[in-house]
Amino acid sequence: MVTLSDVKTALSITGNYQDNVLQAYFDDVVDYLTSAGIDRSALTVGIVARGVADLWNYGSGGTQLSEYFYQRAAQLALRR
Repeated sequence: MVTLSDVKTALSITGNYQDNVLQAYFDDVVDYLTSAGIDRSALTVGIVARGVADLWNYGSGGTQLSEYFYQRAAQLALRR
């Protein structure tokens, strides 16, 4: 099962200063994927990290999930 720690490692994020923000994005991404029918045990660090990175955009106003995220989510959803 993917954890926030796994995602931080994948994104080369150290320390815990941003953990509250990252946890919120992590929870949103995991909820999005599980709502799409993907079992939490099937989630990979890569797709969750991609989603968190997409959302973690320091207020530029253009935050959105990437095309890659949607494509990979669709692949995982169809795998069942």
